Amino acid sequence: RAALDRAAVLLSIKRDVNRLDNVWGVGGGQRPVKHLVKEMNLLLREYLLSGEVSEAEHCLRELEVPHFHHELVYEALLMVLEGPGEEPVPVMVTLLQVLWDTGLVTLDQMSRVCGGRGEGCGGITASGGGDPALPPQGFQRVYGELGDISLDAPLARGLLERLVELCYQRGIITRALRDACPTR
Repeated sequence: RAALDRAAVLLSIKRDVNRLDNVWGVGGGQRPVKHLVKEMNLLLREYLLSGEVSEAEHCLRELEVPHFHHELVYEALLMVLEGPGEEPVPVMVTLLQVLWDTGLVTLDQMSRVCGGRGEGCGGITASGGGDPALPPQGFQRVYGELGDISLDAPLARGLLERLVELCYQRGIITRALRDACPTR
């Protein structure tokens, strides 16, 4: 009974994931989504400041959530689009390329699209289909939210076009994904 009471207290503590980590050994997919997103944002900010790809790769591996790397792609794109200008574009493309080349980010995570009906995904499908029940991820998710993003960041459309073209030139994304990018 004492252990259950202690667990209830620890689980009720807000914003103290590190404490849970120390006491219970919470790791990987056991962590709350908000915590993982926060860690990914910190990782991306640090990468933009330092430019150290190997450190970013190491930190991503340490999170132990390979099934959630699509969120890193989304957050990376969002960070570039909402950023101060064009400087982060080639830097972030370099990170995405390394993650792609090492297999840390898969094609599905880069650009998951819905199934054959193309619902909510601009009508394109990935080779091999997809699961219509799964929401768009990575680039597709940004494409779908570009209208809202552009309200806060008027340069977002132009930055996205540049980023998408660079990613395509480096072989990170497919032609279909490049062509699905919303244009002005």
